[in-house]
Amino acid sequence: MTARITCRRVYEETSPQDGKRVLVDRVWPRGMRKEDAHLDEWLRDVAPSSELRRWYGHEPSRFAEFRRRYRAELRDAGHREAARHLLDLAARDRLTLLTATKDVDHSQAAVLAEWLTGHEHAGT
Repeated sequence: MTARITCRRVYEETSPQDGKRVLVDRVWPRGMRKEDAHLDEWLRDVAPSSELRRWYGHEPSRFAEFRRRYRAELRDAGHREAARHLLDLAARDRLTLLTATKDVDHSQAAVLAEWLTGHEHAGT
């Protein structure tokens, strides 16, 4: 992942290095007030489908298959516009993908950052 696209928990303190802060969860983070999130955007259309989220259940043993399925979803029309918007943001500024997930390394934000970085280098 390039330094231009990073992932963090939405509950962490903001940083001047964050750039654009975009929440990429489908569901609003539990216990967080909207004014405390310090978001530029909430882009839930780029999040995994509810069915995929439920199947995964944040089980690290399922992460490889979750990653494969989520990357397939990102190619679908339902996610394409939101993903393109994130690519546009990353082209102009640093981008921090925010998630409420405790294990950021095994989250949709990590998969999304990896996917976006690959597209960023591919020039799409």
